[in-house]
Amino acid sequence: MTFSVSILGSGAAIPLIHRNPSAQLINVHEKLFLFDCGEGTQVQLRKNRVRLRKINHIFISHLHGDHYFGLIGLITSLHLLGRESDLHLFAHPSLEKIIKLHLESSQTILKYSLIFHAIDPGLHEVILETSAVTVSTLPMNHNFPTCGFLIREKQGKPNIRKDFVAGHDLSKDDFRMIKAGNDFIDADGHVYRHADITSPPAAARAYAYCTDTAYYEPLVPLIHGVDLLYHEATFMDDKEKDAQAKFHSTARQAAMIAKKAEVKKLMLGHYSARYKNLDGLLSEAKDVFTETILADDGLVVEVLNG
Repeated sequence: MTFSVSILGSGAAIPLIHRNPSAQLINVHEKLFLFDCGEGTQVQLRKNRVRLRKINHIFISHLHGDHYFGLIGLITSLHLLGRESDLHLFAHPSLEKIIKLHLESSQTILKYSLIFHAIDPGLHEVILETSAVTVSTLPMNHNFPTCGFLIREKQGKPNIRKDFVAGHDLSKDDFRMIKAGNDFIDADGHVYRHADITSPPAAARAYAYCTDTAYYEPLVPLIHGVDLLYHEATFMDDKEKDAQAKFHSTARQAAMIAKKAEVKKLMLGHYSARYKNLDGLLSEAKDVFTETILADDGLVVEVLNG
């Protein structure tokens, strides 16, 4: 089943020709979740051939402009495109007032329901649960109320062995009963134990989106062992004092968090506009944590088990 991360924007603060502000599209079992919505996000979505109407949940980490200035444009575009289904928005309570001001000022009455869910950036709690995933907040250490997000895939059901299926005439009800954990009894009364006719499902996967934070060790137990960690890396080591003053992280610090949390893979992002070439950030991170990659606009990363 699909679990992928599409990078729509990997930069910090201002849009560049080759790098947009923060935005990521998460695909879990063909359900789409948008994390942050910096300026130009809907253009990036179109470049990636994403059907905008398939996005039903948007999560905004904080109210610095490079993380939400594209949101009102996306909301109104969905209106103009005739969207009718509900759109759920999770963010700091102040964002609801901002959106209402925009809509009232332009005399826009949306054709769909925009359902706002206020979140507390200082808490680690589940804010969304679907049949496929849970999404939780992750408190960050920034100079503004900010949270990251942890998206966990739910454990799948056991797989029925192909050799067993081939040798038995199973009805839809039989499949449902076995998937639910029951033994199978054939027409002759022979009992097939559930453990003998199934194999365990693949391990559930997890992705942590951590942007705009200083080095913050309390994050470590909350993201321990995730399959993929996105962690901001705004600066290189020579700008560590700037990172500390602005409550951002260096690439090396991001790698230290990844190492302490024993994650499977680290993806850097949220680069300062001063860095045209990112090789230095990657090198500094890999000195600490080898399994590191760079986020880049247009990159799609599969979240893999282990």
